[in-house]
Amino acid sequence: MKAVQLFAIKSLLAICASLPLPLARALGRGIGRLYWPFRSRSRKVTEINIAAAFPTMPAQEQHQLAKQSLLATTELFTEMGHVWLKPWDYVAGLITKVNGVELIESAQAQGRGVILLVPHLGNWEMIGLHLGTLGQTVSLYQPPKLAGLGPLIERARQSTGATLVPTNSRGLAQLLRCVKKGGISAILPDQAPSDLNSGENSEFMGVDCFTGTLSSNMIRRTGALAVFGYARRVPGGFSIHYEEATPDIYDEDTAVSLKALNRGVERALRSCVEQYQWEYKRFRVRPRDGEGLYDNI
Repeated sequence: MKAVQLFAIKSLLAICASLPLPLARALGRGIGRLYWPFRSRSRKVTEINIAAAFPTMPAQEQHQLAKQSLLATTELFTEMGHVWLKPWDYVAGLITKVNGVELIESAQAQGRGVILLVPHLGNWEMIGLHLGTLGQTVSLYQPPKLAGLGPLIERARQSTGATLVPTNSRGLAQLLRCVKKGGISAILPDQAPSDLNSGENSEFMGVDCFTGTLSSNMIRRTGALAVFGYARRVPGGFSIHYEEATPDIYDEDTAVSLKALNRGVERALRSCVEQYQWEYKRFRVRPRDGEGLYDNI
């Protein structure tokens, strides 16, 4: 079964890579429209999250945003044929503009490390590729459940010079050394860790949810510059945005730092709210205290 899944995914990626990007994206949206009526788990989680994040938004607007979000997710998959399978010279040509790159360039010139906080917004794979061109970059990597996709993803993510390290103590040590020496690291700030000791509940979009402390701890231990980054999907390609975090993210009080972390994710996603990965169970609380948002899914 896994061999069939792997063949199907690789074939679809190859087909999408052979199409012009606008047609690949249109194919993704078409798949999303076919998928939408089935009320899948992804759709249910998306609707719950949007209702929690935008409680005053009229129901019809919530419904429309949820549908746009699911279409953006299927569009993300079909454009990955271009991002993962094409050479960097081609992929770089899909970048229509880059805002805020001087933040990273200035830090690099001063020998200061950079921790890039990359939410699940737009096409986050593009950020990792672009970072590899700006300086020594080390990022955590967890192999996909479908193991056969691992070599493809690893090759793509390291194509511009970045180094992937495992999500264990050895990998964290490598990441820490890189940043302390003035390098760059990319971390997903909106991914809830499975270990209860690796996060705290903090408010995001007005709702308390479990938030990883890795970013805050790394920023404090390295003195690195904290920058948010995302690649927004635009006609013809992507616009890349780097935005400096607010000073509170450097606070010694983890609760204060996490609040600034989540506010930064909020600011980024509001620029293209439909391109955020709303189907992820972001509003989980740990430890559980009463009924959860996702109990019936």
